[in-house]
Order: sequence, then C-alpha cells, then structure tokens
Amino acid sequence: MSRQPSSPIPPDRQLLALSRLADQIRYNLQEGQASGTEEALDELTHLAGSLTRLSRLVAKRDQEREELFALGEISQVINSTLKLDDVLRIVMDTIVRLTGAERGFLMLRDRQGELTIRTARNWEQETLEAAETAISRTVVNQVIAASQPVLTTNAQQDPRFDSQESVIALNLRSILCVPLKVREELIGVIYADNRVRTGLFTETELNLLAAFANHAAVAIENARLFESVRNTLAEVTQLQNLMGDVFASIASGVIITDLDGRITLTNRAAESILDMDSQTAEGRIIDEIPLLSGTNLSRYLASLRQTSRPLVGREVRAVHPEKGLQTLNFNLSFLRDSHGVPHGIAIVLEDLTETRLLEAKRRLFERMVSPQVIEQFNPDQLQLGGERSQITTLFADLRGFTSLAERIDPEILVSVLNRYLGAAAEAILAEGGTIDKFMGDAVMAIFNAPLTQADHTLRAVRAALHMRSITRSCQEDLLPELQLSFGIGIHYGEALLGLVGTEQRLEYTAIGDSVNTAKRLQENAAPGQILLSAQAYAQVSQLVCGRPIEPIVAKGKKEPIQVYEVISLV
Repeated sequence: MSRQPSSPIPPDRQLLALSRLADQIRYNLQEGQASGTEEALDELTHLAGSLTRLSRLVAKRDQEREELFALGEISQVINSTLKLDDVLRIVMDTIVRLTGAERGFLMLRDRQGELTIRTARNWEQETLEAAETAISRTVVNQVIAASQPVLTTNAQQDPRFDSQESVIALNLRSILCVPLKVREELIGVIYADNRVRTGLFTETELNLLAAFANHAAVAIENARLFESVRNTLAEVTQLQNLMGDVFASIASGVIITDLDGRITLTNRAAESILDMDSQTAEGRIIDEIPLLSGTNLSRYLASLRQTSRPLVGREVRAVHPEKGLQTLNFNLSFLRDSHGVPHGIAIVLEDLTETRLLEAKRRLFERMVSPQVIEQFNPDQLQLGGERSQITTLFADLRGFTSLAERIDPEILVSVLNRYLGAAAEAILAEGGTIDKFMGDAVMAIFNAPLTQADHTLRAVRAALHMRSITRSCQEDLLPELQLSFGIGIHYGEALLGLVGTEQRLEYTAIGDSVNTAKRLQENAAPGQILLSAQAYAQVSQLVCGRPIEPIVAKGKKEPIQVYEVISLV
C-alpha cells in the first residue's frame, strides 16, 4: 500500500523540531557520542538547509499575511465610501502598490455596453494623461471573450501577443489583466502592466489580483447603484418640486381627500377660495369647511364612491361670512394608482362668482345695446370716430304716450312702456337690426351696421310690420286707455357710423341727414302707420305693397319729402 502524502508541517512545529535536533547534535558533540566529525558536519549541513527552507517558508507566509492584511484593509476602505470616483481611485492605487505595476487601468461598461477607461493611475499615485493611456486591446479583448484572467511575463516573447502592433509599439513587457464580475456578469476589467521589467507578475499576483477584483467589483457595483439611486432621487426630488410648483400654481382650486372625504392636500388657489390656509384645512372632513358646509359636497362624494364615475360641472351656491353669496363649480374624480385602485379623491374647485356676475351684467348690457355691436368691438382698441356707410334707419314712437303719462301712476306707466318697447325690440332684433337707443317712448334702430346686410331695407320693413303686429297683440291684454300704437318712419341713405362721446362714456351710433330724415318721417306717421322715404321704397318696391301719399314738408328740409305708406309685403 502506498503512503498517503502527509499534510504540510506548520512552521512553528518545524522550528521546534529543528531546535531539538540542534540540541541533540550539541549534546552528542559534548559527550563524544558522535561517530565522527563527518557525521556531525552532515547533520549540521542538514540543519542549515532546513533552516534556509524554513526561512523561505516563513518569508512567504509573511508576504501572504501582508497581502491578506492589505486585501482586508483595502476592502474595508473601498467599502467605506459609496462615491464611485473615490472607489475607482482607491482600487487602482492599491492594485499598483500590491503588484508593483508601472501603470494600472480600470475599465467599465458604459450604457452602450462598450468598455471605457474610467480611471488610469501610475506607481506615483497620479492620474495618467490621455496620451499615456494606450494599452493592449488584444489582452483586454481576450479577457472579455473568455471572462478569465490573462498573465504574461514578457509580452514581447509571448506567442499569444508578440505579433500584436500595440504590444510592439508600446514596448509592453509584463501584463496582468483580470475581469470584474458581479453575479457572473462582466462589468469591466482591471489592467496592469510594466513597460520595463519582465517577469514582474507571477501566479501569486494573479491570484491576489483576482481575489481583490471580486471585492472591487462588488464595491464598484455598490457605488454605481448608489450613484444611480442618488441621481434618481435627485430627479424625483426635482420632479416632485416641479409638480409641487405646478400644483401650487394651478389657477383652479385643487383639494385632495382620502376616500372618506378627509382633506389631505390643498393648493394656493383652494386656500384663497376657501379663505383657509392648508394647515387648518388638512385633516378636516370636507363638510367641516365653513364655506362648503351647506353645499352638499359630501353627497357628491358618496355618489362618486357609489358609481365610480367622475362628476363634472356641479355648480352650487355657498354663503361666505364676509363675501356673501358665492357661486362654486366642482369636478370630482378618483385618484388611482397604476393598477387602477382608488387611493383618494381629487376635487377641482372654481369660484364662478365674478364670472356669473359679469355674465349677468353682459345680459343686461345686451338688452340695452345690440349684441352685434358688443361683438364687433375689442375693448382694448376702442377709438372715437367712425366711417361712412349706406344704412337703413328706423324710428318708432308711441302715439298718445305723453297724454297717458299725465293720467296714470308712474309705476303703471313704466310697466306699459316696457311692454311696448320690449315688443319693438323683439321685432328689430329678430331681423338682425341694431338698436341704437331708446329715447323715452321712442326707439331708433339701424340696419346694415355693424354687420353688412344686403337686404337691410327689406329687413327694416319686415321689422316695422312685425312691430305693428306685436303691438296689436299687446293691446288685446290692456285696458282701452292703455292701448297705444307706434308711428314708424324708415329711410335709406348715407350716415357716419362709429363711437361718439368720451373715453369715460361712449356710444355707438349713426349720425347724418339720413338719420334726421327717418326721424321726420316718424314724427309725421299716424298711429299704426309705416312711412318709407322714396329712397327706401326704391330698394324694396318689388317686394312691398305701398302707396304714395302727400309729400311731407319737414322741419329743416328745403324740399318736401316724397313718402310711401307700407301696406304689406308682396
């Protein structure tokens, strides 16, 4: 049976054995028990050889211990920081020091998967200039392809690399290159070389560097992950700040509640509408907010929870203790996560009080001024003056109103007047006419302004006939003494159209002799009579049944006015 190889004897036990052997030789010499001088010399020679081997073994163990200590120390150092640049610098300086390399390079994969040099250091722990970073790409590519370390003691004579241009051109000698892997995935390589000395690197340096690379790869990956997380956190923080700014600057009020209607967040616009700061509002049930207490908003929240359908355009009235009655508009919808699960409710709140007030004022204004006139002008571009245009002017006046005013109460008089003038306005607006003004019991209207109308004279005639018809309908519901009729005059001619007045008080109107002519015709019209000037009649003679009447001698006119009375449309 063959003898099994024995385990290596520890250095301390070898020293003890040699010490005993030396004592025995000294004792034998002293006692004369040695067989002779030659035998003693042989024993001493054997002892010297053993001591030499032991010395080498101790030195090797000391070197290994020093390297392990350095490996542990540097592992502690590189794991003490998560700054990637610091980790890379510490890694390379340690590699150069431990291996005795002239230069050291650490290459990492970029986002495109290409290996790029991230740090390059020399034996003086200085960063290499770009011109000094040329290396053997053949060695690097071999490490990448095989994912295994490469060691050459003299690249100039190594058959694997001696024909490579980079090896020859750079006069490379000792080269050591190991992969950096994390979870079996290659993330980069460590490359060290010496362009002067051959045989610098041995298997010992290779094993040391391979072990060190494992620690370094983990430290580098941790640093990269930390940097990525830090960058992501910075981006998230920036985005959060941006979203906060956007949220705060939204013109509409935004109130976020949980599913039970408890406020969790409000923006500045909501604080202004609610007249309550966010700290006071947050944490309270929505109905506990004074302004919203009478709006039945909780009922809308319950409906949203029940149907899961957004509620849009819910307009309610609320009473503010200082501002009085307010008009609020609500839009309610769920806040959902990426899986569609609701985690809160978003309430978009708008204060429509001013808007509704302006709308009411506009409606009132439209009853006093033609809507067409309102739409024509830009308030920021209003200018005094006008332009000449051909128009048809209509004047209508209530016959007998002055005497009626002397007999009845003012309240009844105003009611009757509004009824007749309302009928007149309805007839004019129905034909697209523009009500220029009300003058007591009279009304003035123009056609073909501000909007162009090819049949504007015919429109004026139809409006007059409609006015007469509506007036007769009004008379049926009134007492005999309140039954009045319009006298109407219509003229076609040129007038100046534009704004008259001052910057403080403007009026859109028509000015000119044609307007005065229409007024004179109206003054001579009998109750229920519609008079056309010859110029107006010429525009509609084929479409209107009319008869000539005696010319009118009007005030301010040199010649009598030729007049036609309108009977009906053809």
